[in-house]
Amino acid sequence: MMKKTLIASALLGLFASQTAMASDETAELRKIIEQQQQVLKDLEKRLEETEKRVEQTADATEANASAKSATTIGGYGELHYNNIDNNADSSKDKTEMDFHRFVLFFGHEFTNKTRFFSELELEHSLAGEGKKGEVELEQAYIEHDFTDAITAKAGLFLMPVGIINETHEPNTFYGVERNPVESNIVPSTWWEGGLAVNLKAAPGLAFDAAITSGLKVKDDYNVRSGRQKVSNANADALAYTGRVKYTGIAGLELAASAQYQSDLTQGKDGVDEASATLLEAHGIYSIGGFTIKALYAQWNIDGAEAELLGRDSQKGWYIEPSYRFNDSFGIFARYNEWDNEAGNDADTTKKLTSVGINYWLHENVVFKADYEKQSGALDSDGFNLGVGYQF
Repeated sequence: MMKKTLIASALLGLFASQTAMASDETAELRKIIEQQQQVLKDLEKRLEETEKRVEQTADATEANASAKSATTIGGYGELHYNNIDNNADSSKDKTEMDFHRFVLFFGHEFTNKTRFFSELELEHSLAGEGKKGEVELEQAYIEHDFTDAITAKAGLFLMPVGIINETHEPNTFYGVERNPVESNIVPSTWWEGGLAVNLKAAPGLAFDAAITSGLKVKDDYNVRSGRQKVSNANADALAYTGRVKYTGIAGLELAASAQYQSDLTQGKDGVDEASATLLEAHGIYSIGGFTIKALYAQWNIDGAEAELLGRDSQKGWYIEPSYRFNDSFGIFARYNEWDNEAGNDADTTKKLTSVGINYWLHENVVFKADYEKQSGALDSDGFNLGVGYQF
């Protein structure tokens, strides 16, 4: 009996000691778990702080990138070499190298609807007293989208007339020099100050309307020399310009422009008013590598002095077929006729035939070469070389 009692006491003692040990281990395990939970909380807190910093950095980076992309810089330039023999008067031969244009674009997008654009140009490399070059502000305007179909701009901008006037970067056209019709009849590059509205009436159909400063011709009624370039421009007689353009068929552009100005002399003393109307129409069609361009433009000037000079009518036209073999090579031919004295009885028509090649080293870098022959009121021939770029 005593043995059984001793055994029972020993078992009870062993059980009690095991229970105490288990209790101590449980307490220690709880303590470890609590420590691990605290570590996890600390890690979660640090992770949240890290994620917050990452988000802040991302927001700052995005804001900075947005601010940088809102302002843009671009430009273009072209160097020309001309070697032209005047067959009627050798003293008028032309052999020269000229960095004709160096242009910088600056733009800024205030919102996705409101933007600013400008174009600053240095012509003929040097400008100043006794120099042949000029520094010119060719564009500086604010543009705003009122709707998806209506956009308006105010400031100094290029006139919506012709092919070259609004798009004249050297990599966008054939020939070293710009065509003479869009230099002497449409006086490109031609800009004025004022207001303009563009209406996208339907897919491929757009209308432009502008009220701007106008030309102020000198005694010779030469429209090109009448550009005031918005430099303290006399605005007694404003100009009203409209254009319709259709591009609804792939590869086709058809456009017609008209401008009216009540007095081309801007109220010059001792000179009768000379109202003037410019009419211009052009077409461009491309299929595969082949493109053909054609343009006609005419001024009608109602003034006694202009009529005496034969400059009451000034007109010109050209046609230009071209073929681009690939991304690098293209060839063209162009025939031009123009007459700034078409109102007289004499044969004063000038004619120019050009043929040449463009080589695009890059889509925005082009090398050009062409041969030209002038006839009619002119008699000369020669060749031109050029390099141009845009970025």
